[in-house]
Amino acid sequence: MNVFQHMEKYEFEQLAFCYDNTSGLKAIIAIHDTTLGPALGGARMWHYETEEEAIVDALRLARGMTYKNAAMGLNLGGGKAVIIGDPHKDKSEELFRAFGQYVQSLGGRYITAEDVGTSVEDIDIIKQETSHVVGLRGKSGDPSPVTAFGVYNGIRACVKEVYGDDNLEGKVIAVQGIGNVGYNLCKYLSKEGAKIKVTDVYEKNVKRAINDFNAEYIEPSKIYEVECDIFSPCALGAII
Repeated sequence: MNVFQHMEKYEFEQLAFCYDNTSGLKAIIAIHDTTLGPALGGARMWHYETEEEAIVDALRLARGMTYKNAAMGLNLGGGKAVIIGDPHKDKSEELFRAFGQYVQSLGGRYITAEDVGTSVEDIDIIKQETSHVVGLRGKSGDPSPVTAFGVYNGIRACVKEVYGDDNLEGKVIAVQGIGNVGYNLCKYLSKEGAKIKVTDVYEKNVKRAINDFNAEYIEPSKIYEVECDIFSPCALGAII
């Protein structure tokens, strides 16, 4: 991958590589555009197969945040961070404090928050090292329920456009990823009487969805083939 060529093509401003030997931190912070204000975007922790995969994800997500923040009329630009590691095994206070120090070193150009693989508790640790962080307990907190509500209303709008009304009763909805967003989305879909099919790489997430929503399990590799009225990707993204 030619990093500078990619940055030039999509007009990125900055790509910061963050490493801390003591904690094992390996992170990438991408700042796409700060025309409207400091770059806002969450910190994702994931076990990327390669460093290039992590770089591509950081750049892709940061660019998306530029447009999302602009579309909402916010005085914020777009940025994103990815932390390379297994969120179920590699977390530590030292790691998140080291990450917070790197965020602080950017002088407010990047504001971090929760994302896939990170939690409100992790954000609280990061806050010990930087003021450039949002999504704290007692304030905006976990964004997942709000995100899920937005997805739910997006589904209703699409259903109304296609079928003439926004009634979800009896509609077969395949949800890819039953983490914080996917699970909260299923709460809304279940109340509407939708038939839910789910997939996830983590067994405990699948079991919870089956128990709570009487959902049907689909193997991750077969979710794209399942017959459904609506497909809702709630995992890592960039799959369509």
